[in-house]
Amino acid sequence: MLFRNRRTTERRGRGILPAWRYRIAGLAAAALALSFVQANVGSAAVDPTADRPQAAADVVRVAEFLAECPYTHRAPDDPIVFPGLPGASHMHSFFGNDTTNARSDLGSLEKGRTTCAPATDLSSYWVPTLYDGDKEVEPTGTTFYYLGEGVRDDVIRTIRPLPRGLRIVAGNAVATGPDDNTISRWSCLHHGEVNPSHDFVNCPAGSMLESYLDFPQCWNGRDLDSADHKSHMAYPVGGECPSTHPVPVPKLRQVLRYPVNGDPGRLRLASGRGYTMHGDFFNVWPEAEMAQRVRDCINAIIKCGADGHP
Repeated sequence: MLFRNRRTTERRGRGILPAWRYRIAGLAAAALALSFVQANVGSAAVDPTADRPQAAADVVRVAEFLAECPYTHRAPDDPIVFPGLPGASHMHSFFGNDTTNARSDLGSLEKGRTTCAPATDLSSYWVPTLYDGDKEVEPTGTTFYYLGEGVRDDVIRTIRPLPRGLRIVAGNAVATGPDDNTISRWSCLHHGEVNPSHDFVNCPAGSMLESYLDFPQCWNGRDLDSADHKSHMAYPVGGECPSTHPVPVPKLRQVLRYPVNGDPGRLRLASGRGYTMHGDFFNVWPEAEMAQRVRDCINAIIKCGADGHP
């Protein structure tokens, strides 16, 4: 009689399989179950978003960068209108480059120091001095914005850096009435109920007198200055630059805040009434610094701070 070894064979249905195959199958099933458990434990313990970088901070979609350039000095000089002629001008208040005088040129300003933040801006900015009676009043807020506004978004994306050494005069120093200077306006800090005007306004107690002046933002692409210090620049028309001045550049907006309020009858500028407000700009930004800000802030339509970043 033939006896079958139970340790080496098992009966399944009508066939007989070797026992070692069942043991292997059992081990495989156990391994599969273990891997399933480990996979589920791992997925529960690991946050699938943990390795994702955090979203970038929201940016403000305004084409802008700026420089804060406190007051430096006063002098009856104007190196753009009266170059090389000390004392030939009415009194000016200067901001930014602290070496500016009647003999200043690009070379001398490049060697100067600045009150600006960022300190890379060696440009010089100046305006007629404000008087309260016979007392000079200097602004305590001095912000110079570089903007894309004034042209369409598609034009903003083509704006080019202001050329180094560019000189511009904005406003009308010889205006005889408010309508002779439509790009300059006066207002009151935090008091929008006081209508802006081309002449001085009466600001409530506790407020400050503000001056806004917009420089032209279309360049003829050739000249760093012109005989009248204006003709090489133009203002946009219909959201784009005119064919005579085809190169869009950042608009410089000068915002000055003076610590005066009340009756404007006692106020005057060195050039005359409030509507004679004007500003001079001598660009001494390093080319790389200006180019980076135009690319990353103006062309990208992103609001940047003095450091050139959002």
